[in-house]
Amino acid sequence: MHTRVLINAKFVGGFLAMCMYGLALPATALSLPDMLQDPLNVQPDRLHTGPMLPDGSIITSLSCEDLSQPLELGNAIDVALCNNPLIRSAWADIKIQAAAKGEARSTYLPTIRGSVSRLANWNHNSSIFGSSDAFQTGNQVYGTLTWRLVDFGGRGANNNAALQLLTAAIAAHDAALQKTMRDVIQAYFDSMTAQSLFLARKKMADIAEKILEATRRREDRGAAPLSDTLQASTALAKARLNEARARGDLDKSLSLLVQAMGLTPGTFLRLPQMPEPYHPDEVKALNDWLREAEKEHPAIRQVRARLAADKARIAAARSEGLPSLDATAYISRNGYPNQGLSSVSQSVAAVGVTLNVPIFDGFGRTYKIRGAQAQVEQSQARLLETTNQILTEVVKAHADALTSLGTLKATERLMASATLSLQSSLRRYERHAADILELLNTQAALADAEQERVRAVAESRSARLRLLASAGFLGLDDLLEERP
Repeated sequence: MHTRVLINAKFVGGFLAMCMYGLALPATALSLPDMLQDPLNVQPDRLHTGPMLPDGSIITSLSCEDLSQPLELGNAIDVALCNNPLIRSAWADIKIQAAAKGEARSTYLPTIRGSVSRLANWNHNSSIFGSSDAFQTGNQVYGTLTWRLVDFGGRGANNNAALQLLTAAIAAHDAALQKTMRDVIQAYFDSMTAQSLFLARKKMADIAEKILEATRRREDRGAAPLSDTLQASTALAKARLNEARARGDLDKSLSLLVQAMGLTPGTFLRLPQMPEPYHPDEVKALNDWLREAEKEHPAIRQVRARLAADKARIAAARSEGLPSLDATAYISRNGYPNQGLSSVSQSVAAVGVTLNVPIFDGFGRTYKIRGAQAQVEQSQARLLETTNQILTEVVKAHADALTSLGTLKATERLMASATLSLQSSLRRYERHAADILELLNTQAALADAEQERVRAVAESRSARLRLLASAGFLGLDDLLEERP
C-alpha cells in the first residue's frame, strides 16, 4: 500500500526568475502582485496603458456614449470601439501571445520538482520452513533540478518567434482599430448625407407647396389657367414622393450605422446638422501616402512580423537535430519515487551534466523543416497580397479625396447660381413675366444643386478621414477636427 503526496515547487522557478530579471525591471514593477502576474516582464506596455491610436492617443475608456444627444463622429467611433468583437478578439490575442512569449523565455530558467510520499510496505515471505511478514512505514522525499545550458540556438529561435508573434498581435489590434474606424466613418457620413438629402428634399417640397399656393391665387384672379395649377400640383406630388424616398434612405443608412457601431438593431440615433462652410486642406502627393502606408500600416506590419516568426521557426526546427547540454541534480531520502521504501534510512544526492545527441528520428525533423520553409513561402505571398490590397485602398481613397476638392468648389458656385435663379423666377412669376414651366424648371435645378452640394460636403469630409484610415494613420486629433 502506497500513499503519495506531491508538492509543486514552481515557486522556486519564480524566485530564480526574479533574481535573474529583477535588475532589469523598473522599481514600480518589483511589487509582489506584479511579480506574480508577470514574473518575466513579458507583457507589453499596451496591456497596462490601454489601446493606442497612431497619433499617440490612448483609448482610456471604451464606455458607451449617451445616445440621447446628437451623435458626433468621435462618439460614434467610441461606441464602435466599445462593441466591436474583432477588436476584443485582437486584444485577447495580444494577451495570448504575451503568455507565449513568457513561456518561451521560461526555457532559460531551471525546472525544479519535488515530491513527498508517505509509504507503508508489507512483505510476505513463504518457504518450506514457514512464512514471515515484514511491515514498514516511513516518509520518502525526492527533489530534482534540470537546467538546459546549451542548445545551439533552439531557445533563441523560439523566443524570437514568440516576440514576432506578439508584435504581429499588436499590429493586428491596430489594424482592427483602423478598420473599425474606417467602417464607422463611411457609415456615419452616409447617414449624414442621407439626412441632409432628406432635409433638402423636404425643403424643395415646401417650396413646391408655396409655388402651388401662388399658382392658385393667380388662377383665382383669372391670371393663370387651370393647367398651371395642375402642373404645380404635379410638381408638389413629385417633391413629396422624393421626400418620402429620401426618408427611407435615411432610415436605411441609420440602420447600417447602428450595425457598424455594434448596437442593438432598432436603436434610435440622432445626427447633428452638417456643419458649413467646409474648407478642406490640400491633399499631399500620392507617392508620399503610398510610401508611408507600406512602411507603417498595421496590417502590413502584422504580416511582416508573422513572416519573421515563420523564419525563426526554421531555425528552431533545425536546432532540434543538434546536441544539447543539461545540468541535472537530485536528492532523495529513503528511496526513489514509484519504488518502495529502502530497507535502511539513507539520503542520496547527485549532480551531473547530460549531453543529448539526436541520432535518428525517422526523418520527422526533415519534414518539419520543409514544412517551416513552405510556411515562410506562404507568408511571403500573404505579405505581397496584403501590401497590394492596402496600397490599392490608399490609391482609391486618395483619388476620392482629390475629386472631392474639385466637386466641393464647383457645387458652391452651382448652389449660389441656382438659388438666385429660383428667386428671380419667383419674382418674375408674381409679376406675370414668367410662366409656370420656367418656375418649375428653376425649382428642379435648385433641388439638384442642393443634392450635389450636400453630397460634396459629406464626401469631402469622409474622403479625408478614409484616406487616413486606409493608410493606417487615423487618430483622435483627426476626428476632433471634424467637429463643428
